[in-house]
Order: sequence, then structure tokens, then C-alpha cells
Amino acid sequence: MSQDGTIARLVDRLRRLLFRRGDEALRESLEQLIEERSEEAAREGEEPPPLDPQERTLIANVLRLRGTTAGDVMVPRTDIVAAPASLGLEELSRLFQREGHSRVPIYRETLDDIIGMIHIRDLFAARMGNAPVAIEALLRRPLFVPSSKPVLDLLREMRASRMHMALVVDEYGGIDGLVTIEDIVEEIVGDIADEHDEPDAPKVQPRPDGTLEVDARLSVEEFERHVGALLSEDERTSEIATVGGLVLALAGRVPARGEVITHPSGLSFHVLEADGRRIRTLRVTLPAPAPEADAA
Repeated sequence: MSQDGTIARLVDRLRRLLFRRGDEALRESLEQLIEERSEEAAREGEEPPPLDPQERTLIANVLRLRGTTAGDVMVPRTDIVAAPASLGLEELSRLFQREGHSRVPIYRETLDDIIGMIHIRDLFAARMGNAPVAIEALLRRPLFVPSSKPVLDLLREMRASRMHMALVVDEYGGIDGLVTIEDIVEEIVGDIADEHDEPDAPKVQPRPDGTLEVDARLSVEEFERHVGALLSEDERTSEIATVGGLVLALAGRVPARGEVITHPSGLSFHVLEADGRRIRTLRVTLPAPAPEADAA
């Protein structure tokens, strides 16, 4: 079967796994998937094959998400891209182009006063018209959910209401974060899609100012070829494998974009890109060399 056919088949099975409520229904869906595999083999006169790696990954990810909440997968408040209602359509267009999003929340005075969200398609249609359009006329109703909402229930609700974005609120009604359908699907099928990708090798990019721009997936072993021995004995025994993993261990959490985390060796890691679940890109500043002692 072709790659596209394999992904289509997995997505079809994914729908059945997700949109049946309760553990019993989920178990029945898993049994049905295995039974279908056996029937396919019987029709072709073969032995029932085991689930392939993609199907095993799909099932494992769905089972893992049963205990996952909106708060676990949301983009944190500090990383939300939003716009004030006072912004003009031209400025808003530039924001969309700069950030590369298809939807942006709109607020009045602060992020805790979100009045809707705008889709890029509606914005471009308004700009192509002759009559002036107020930003409020383009607003779509947002979905507000608590951070404790199970993510699979949230996915069902978003599909049923045809909403691709949900705003996560705290107990006082303040905005904690933002979740899109794409965020949830990434949690489920991201590993599967990655098997078909040919990703670039993690890179280290020296910069004119002497800093290094580093892909967080870069192995610590490769990183140390550029900066020298770095890990302490405790860090080596903790099996830290990547630069991103090292920064996570230092911070004790996923740091937000813009944070600077310092290693005991003196290296500082400036988080350039992070999405609330993982670090993507870092800028590393090397410690200043120690001054040489004066000759006696």
C-alpha cells in the first residue's frame, strides 16, 4: 500500500478510536482494528500479521491521551499570538503574515478580555471589498474550556461545533492558554508522520556575535564537539541525550520563549522557539574566557 493510503487508513481508524465514548467503547475499537487486520490477511490467504509500527504508535498515543487535559497540550499564555480590537485591518494582515497563523484571538483591553477570533480567510475577503469593514464584523465566536477538560472530549467538542481553536481559562476566567485541533492531532499522529519525513539533521549555526544557534534536538555529544566537555557526572548518569533535554533538566519544566537558562559551566541558553510542550531552537552564549594571571 502507498504511503498516502497508509496514512488515510490510519486516520480512518483514528476517527473510530476517538469518537466513541468511554473505556469500553475504546477497547471495542481496538479489538475491531485487530480483527480487521486478521480479516484482511484471511482474504489474501496469509497469516494474520501483527500491527505495524504506525498502528501501534497510533494506538499507544490514543491510550496515552485518555489521561491528558487541555492544560497539558495548550500553548501557554506567554506564547499566544493575539491582537487588540483597535488594530486596523492592514496591521492585522501584517501580523498574520509575520506569525504564519490562520486564526488569531482578538481582545479589548487585555488578553483576559477576548471577544472573538478572526480567520485569515475572512480578513482577506474583507480587504478585497470596497466598503470599509470594522474588525468586530469579522469576529467568530471562541470556545472557552477549563484546563482540566480531557483532551479527547475537547477534540470531540471542537469537531461537533466546527471550531478549530479553544481558549483555556482558569477558575477566575483569565486566559491560561490556547489549543487548536492541530495541536491535539499532533499529539496523536506526530510520531507517525515523522516516520515518513526526511528531517534535516539538527544543526549548530555560529553567529557573528560569537553565539551559537542550536537545534534543541542536537545530541549533547555533538554539541560538546563545539563547546567542549559540558555535562557534569550527575548529568551524564541521568542519561540526558539532547541539548533540549539538558535545558529541560536545568529549568525543571518547559521554559517559555525568551527565557534564559544558565548552566553551572557558565553557558547560557536563550530559548528562541518553544511551543509549550518542547523546546525547538536555542541561542547559546559561551562564558567569557577567564583572564590570564599576570606573570610573576
